[in-house]
Amino acid sequence: MEMSVGSANTGGSPTKLTTVAIAVKSGSGSRRAVRWVVENLKADRFVLVHVMPAVTSIPTPSGDQIPITEMDENVVAMYVQEVKLKFGQVFIPFLNLFKTSKVETVVLEDDYPAVGLLRYISEFGIQTLVLGSYSSNYMKRKLKGPGVPNSVLKCAPDTCDIRVVYRQRIITKQGTSSSGIKKHIYGPINASAESTAQNSFGTASSFELNYPYLHAFSSRGSLTNASSISHCHSLGSTQSEKAEVEQLRLELQNTVAMYKEACEELVDTQNKVRLLSSECLEEASRVNAAQEREEAFRKIAAEEKVKLLQAMKDVEEAKHLLSREANGRQMAELNAHKESLEKQKFVDALFCCDRRYRKYTRDEIEVATDFFSVSNVIGQGGYGKVYKCSLHRTPVAVKVLQSDALDRKEEFLREVEVLSQLHHPHIVLLLGACPENGCLVYEYLENGSLEEHILQKSGKPPLPWFIRFRIVFEVASGLAFLHNSKPDPIVHRDLKPGNILLDRNYVSKIGDVGLAKLISDVVPDNITMYKDSILAGTLFYMDPEYQRTGTVRPKSDLYALGLTTLQLVTARHPNGLLLAVENAIKNCCLADILDKSITDWPLAETEELARIALKCSKLRCRDRPDLDTEVLPILKRLVDVADASLKLGKNNVYAPSYYFCPILQEVMDDPHIAADGFTYEHRAIKAWLGKHNVSPVTKRQLQHSVLTPNHTLRSAIHDWKSRVTLSST
Repeated sequence: MEMSVGSANTGGSPTKLTTVAIAVKSGSGSRRAVRWVVENLKADRFVLVHVMPAVTSIPTPSGDQIPITEMDENVVAMYVQEVKLKFGQVFIPFLNLFKTSKVETVVLEDDYPAVGLLRYISEFGIQTLVLGSYSSNYMKRKLKGPGVPNSVLKCAPDTCDIRVVYRQRIITKQGTSSSGIKKHIYGPINASAESTAQNSFGTASSFELNYPYLHAFSSRGSLTNASSISHCHSLGSTQSEKAEVEQLRLELQNTVAMYKEACEELVDTQNKVRLLSSECLEEASRVNAAQEREEAFRKIAAEEKVKLLQAMKDVEEAKHLLSREANGRQMAELNAHKESLEKQKFVDALFCCDRRYRKYTRDEIEVATDFFSVSNVIGQGGYGKVYKCSLHRTPVAVKVLQSDALDRKEEFLREVEVLSQLHHPHIVLLLGACPENGCLVYEYLENGSLEEHILQKSGKPPLPWFIRFRIVFEVASGLAFLHNSKPDPIVHRDLKPGNILLDRNYVSKIGDVGLAKLISDVVPDNITMYKDSILAGTLFYMDPEYQRTGTVRPKSDLYALGLTTLQLVTARHPNGLLLAVENAIKNCCLADILDKSITDWPLAETEELARIALKCSKLRCRDRPDLDTEVLPILKRLVDVADASLKLGKNNVYAPSYYFCPILQEVMDDPHIAADGFTYEHRAIKAWLGKHNVSPVTKRQLQHSVLTPNHTLRSAIHDWKSRVTLSST
């Protein structure tokens, strides 16, 4: 090893280096090293390096420590930057020593300063590293172990020159140009100094034992036990050592005070950061809220603008619409007045030109009725009297409106209008009318009304039970036809036994439709609607809901049908009849209230008929069954039971009237349907059409002469004839 000795002021010509790094910290050793560098070295750049402890946690105001792994990266980076700025204040005293040279500062982060310095010179290729050193007090070195300068000298790479500046000496470890360590000694060198130096370095094994983390760097170092180092001991006195100890104590106190102050400043700064962060978040929230409100206001303003434009447009359209409506109203009033006049003319001319029925003159009616002889009266009601007479050798029933019943004029017109369009086997056929004195000409039904047979008036015999069953079914079929009329349903409103007529074969037909009402807007059964209207009908057979609300529905006729059915099986007055039948069924004594004139009632079928009649007579329309889907299927089944037990020969039952040809008045063999909707014997209607172009029944002109076979009726007639033949044998 080469050792050079010289004065600190005459160290020879300065050496030109590219980069010189000076490791500094607070204290006189670092100031001494910086002054030596300024006076003795030249380089392109100087770098002041300080190593601070690695940041592993962040303190909280409460004194706790939070690991940086649990913190946000941005917060950790801000805190590390703040700590580095505080540690960077150590460079301030040294920067003033460099007057003209370019100086850079670097703060390294490592728990071991020697490791941080060695990593720095290795990574950045530093050519020269200068370190300062405190007093080489023997007790301090024993307590602390090998210092940073010794550790760096031990493990520095060969590419870097290491220079440690003491008070009176400089220890230099040169790079690849020289493998030894030179010691520049200012003053005498003796054995004690050498011993001190040797104790200061120690052996390689003891060095690695105290600093095992430097083992990676020691393999590249040039200090080993094989190469001895010449030691020198300073010639200081005990007084200088005491003074240095005192100085170190003061510096330590200053350092502790600075550390406490730094901690307080750190806590204050953290609080300020949190406060500023909170304020920033609040401000950002307020800004966002303000932006959202502004956007909402803009949206509302845009919507209001659209609404305003739409409202202005609507106002303009309303003005035009109002103008059009005013003009339309005037035109409608004129048209209504015109239509009223035309309608009046049409009504006046109705009975003169309507070809849907035959028009009879006043003289014809007077002659036929023997000038309305009392002996020809067969019935009387609030509308007038009914006369039996003969017109054109055909028995008819003439209904005459009372001359003083002027309010019945509409009733008369309604009956003409309705009946002229109705053609059904179980509805009385309108043959014609006499507009001059308000007469309606109906087909004559020989067996009178159902009421006469129930109460056995005028010597009428009681009807067998199977005919009663069939009558209920036929009346229900007629009602279904009225209720299903198009375009509007027709409600009879006065169905009762007195308005149900029987022909010679006891086929029932519904008559007296003068009170029938066309319903354009049918009120649903589950809705109760009150109307201010005049009630029509017979009290005991009138729908209770119709009496209470004034609203008529198709199911209003269903109530009268149920009550009429109960009269058919009991032959009692309708007053209190519903309660009597309910109690009889409940007490299983229905047979006690049945018509005593009939001895062979089928009790099971009769009870079923009574039950369906009670359902039809419920107080509310919504509780009554549907006529088409519920009532008629049950009645049809009961009629089938009656037909199965029917013995034609024993009971002397005739064929239904619609089995007879209207021309020949005998049961048809080959029924055909003509253009007027009636069925005739084929040979008879064919002969008629050969001479006439009007209907044999309605006397109205036929639109065509095409005949359609009625296969359904032919099959029914065939079955009837088979039963008659079987019964007779």
